[in-house]
Amino acid sequence: MAFGPFLLLALMEGLVMAAVLALTAVGLSLVFGVMRVVNVAHGEFFMLGAVAAWFVTAFTPGPPVVGFVAALVLCPLLVGGVAALADRLVLKRLNYDPEATIVATIGLLYILQQAALSLYGPDARPVPAPFEWRIQLPWFGYSGYKLFVVAAACVILLAVWLFMTRSRAGLVMRATQIDRDTARAFGINVDRVYAGVFALGAGLAAIAAVLIVPIQQAHYLMGHDPLLLSFIVVIIGGLGSVRGTLVAALLIGLSDGVISVFYTPTLAKILATLFVALVLVFRPQGLFGAKQ
Repeated sequence: MAFGPFLLLALMEGLVMAAVLALTAVGLSLVFGVMRVVNVAHGEFFMLGAVAAWFVTAFTPGPPVVGFVAALVLCPLLVGGVAALADRLVLKRLNYDPEATIVATIGLLYILQQAALSLYGPDARPVPAPFEWRIQLPWFGYSGYKLFVVAAACVILLAVWLFMTRSRAGLVMRATQIDRDTARAFGINVDRVYAGVFALGAGLAAIAAVLIVPIQQAHYLMGHDPLLLSFIVVIIGGLGSVRGTLVAALLIGLSDGVISVFYTPTLAKILATLFVALVLVFRPQGLFGAKQ
């Protein structure tokens, strides 16, 4: 196969990664943007969504598409509920102090990881794709499900944007982000807003996991890479900037796809980390972040 088809394949694989990474990183960016909380356990919410997807699909009777749809609906609700509970029991009691919440979410990371190990086990387990359709290009065949992942991520991200910009709940979230004390003075239940935002961020990570797990496999340690890449994307795009997060996810996803196909995945991670270092040195607020 010539260079052109190889490049096209690499870009398509990178686009799939970018779509899933955008969903995961937007959840992390929302939590920081509204709550000013660096959620180190974000990758474990991703993992929890994947593990929950295996349980739902394994015990849902009928064809794979039924189990997949059930997982796509139930897993984000389950993971979002766990996140809201963690917010009420842990983060709220710390008054969302930046340093204390970092330590607390590190502890939450290990709690969720060990809980998954105890209930799910150490094995990586496959989740069947809802359909096996393939698109035949002149040079190679490509998974129709991967194209569905890209389309589904775009629809979900559009829904999140509309929710944040056009709904009353989104307006309340943005008001809380700007000034928590003033929002509370106007009667906004800030604690409820924070619990909802933390649940929304975790739910988006869970949706990303449900979409990707038929391509990969569910494993109790699979949260490490999504966490690292999400932080890379959020730092490059700008902390709290959803637009910057989307642009950075596209940049990192496509570059990772191309570099992984032509060189090695390790080189892609090294270059992404180097890019983060350059951004922190020359533009600490990120590409689209506002100066503090």
